[in-house]
Amino acid sequence: MRKKVTLQEIADLVGVSKFAVSRALSAKPGVSPQTRETILKAAGQLGYFKQPEQASSKSEAWRPHNVEKGTIVVLFPNVRYQNRESMYWGPVFEGITARLNQNGMDILTVTEPSGDNLFSLLNPGAIRGIITIGAVSTQILLDIGELHIPTVMVDHDDPAFRCDTVFVDNFHDMRQLMIRMISKGYRSFQFVGHVQDALSFQLRWLAFKAALEEHDIPLAQEPLLIGPYAYDMYEMMHHYTVEELPEVFVCAHDANASYLIIELAKRGIRVPEDCVVTGFDNTVQDQPIMATVHTDKEWIGIRAVDQLLWRLEYPDGSPERKLISGELIMREQYGRKPVSQ
Repeated sequence: MRKKVTLQEIADLVGVSKFAVSRALSAKPGVSPQTRETILKAAGQLGYFKQPEQASSKSEAWRPHNVEKGTIVVLFPNVRYQNRESMYWGPVFEGITARLNQNGMDILTVTEPSGDNLFSLLNPGAIRGIITIGAVSTQILLDIGELHIPTVMVDHDDPAFRCDTVFVDNFHDMRQLMIRMISKGYRSFQFVGHVQDALSFQLRWLAFKAALEEHDIPLAQEPLLIGPYAYDMYEMMHHYTVEELPEVFVCAHDANASYLIIELAKRGIRVPEDCVVTGFDNTVQDQPIMATVHTDKEWIGIRAVDQLLWRLEYPDGSPERKLISGELIMREQYGRKPVSQ
């Protein structure tokens, strides 16, 4: 659940007293204008001013005015973890199908083939649009481009193919997670995850580094934890020797975090007693993951359909990139006192 940001966390992040934070937030005298501005900015970064949740309007489908009914192809790549059974991709797919059904569109689900042209067995003339889910090969995207069919990509981008995209706001959300951890006094971090595996992971890695730099914390990253070995966590942990245990392992997603916790336990390293682990996507609830980002996966799929329907009505506009913000979740019971305090 969301935890209220405390005055002490803001004070620790800025490096001032809690009294100064209280005066600044209540617009009372006693702090300089520059300090007040710094305190207000830090409070905003930590989510102190976050507005209450608004009522959901998912059931109210946005409907285009001049779009004919037809078939929408939903393309899954031929990758082991990107499928309808996935705890992440499954709800995204459900959001897509639910919104298409609301708008009376036919759905054709296709798994990316490994060889022949994707549309060799299909009639491109009957396809109104395409939604791709996750990483798709450049060759498939080039094949789609030759057909000139409106396309929206979910959680993927490719410089060889320009189209509308829908992403989680990976950079902002990871940066917020890092700032919250830094505000609690943690100063020793390691990122865990193959950063070249997906654009989302690259953005989370960049946000990780940016937060450290912003708060003058040295980057002491173990290359093994972010390189090709990290694509297979079992292989990575087989080679990883924990010479200096960080205060926090920041994992690219919850599945990595869960596996890391299990492997650390095999080495006698307890979480959270010996170190803290964070994740992303909020797909694991049975492990001591201190912080994660809840992403509304169904809503991502819904907004992808809305964008495609809009594109069908306005085909000549420049490609758009939509970012869906997540919600930072802190589980204080899985924290520990930072070494620096």
